[in-house]
Amino acid sequence: MELQINPEVASVFNSYPPPVKEALLTLRKLIFETASSTTGVGQLEETLKWGEPSYLTSQSRSGSTIRLAWKPSRPEVYGIYFNCKTTLVDSFRTLFPGDFTFEGNRALIFKAGDPIPKKELEYCLAMALTYHLNK
Repeated sequence: MELQINPEVASVFNSYPPPVKEALLTLRKLIFETASSTTGVGQLEETLKWGEPSYLTSQSRSGSTIRLAWKPSRPEVYGIYFNCKTTLVDSFRTLFPGDFTFEGNRALIFKAGDPIPKKELEYCLAMALTYHLNK
């Protein structure tokens, strides 16, 4: 079953180069799957923040916003962004130092075409989606 996509968000995804679009849609699917299998999260809200696809736990308020982004200025990479005022990326860096490329205290960066460490990323997403329950 395909997840219904917000039309404004779909327009942003459709503006990305095909390999990046495919990778980010895979991450989107993983975000929704992780949310549905993580206790306390509830339904996600899909919207745009800063013109980027964003996922909020508006119903439960259990977590911190997750954003997906690609920038034309760095066409070979895309990322998952987290609120820089949280300790999430620092925690990810401690738990998975060799599994991700980190950008400061706000993002996990991926190269287009490279494999994604799925189990580790699911754990990180669950941490973000339950951030307010677990801090």
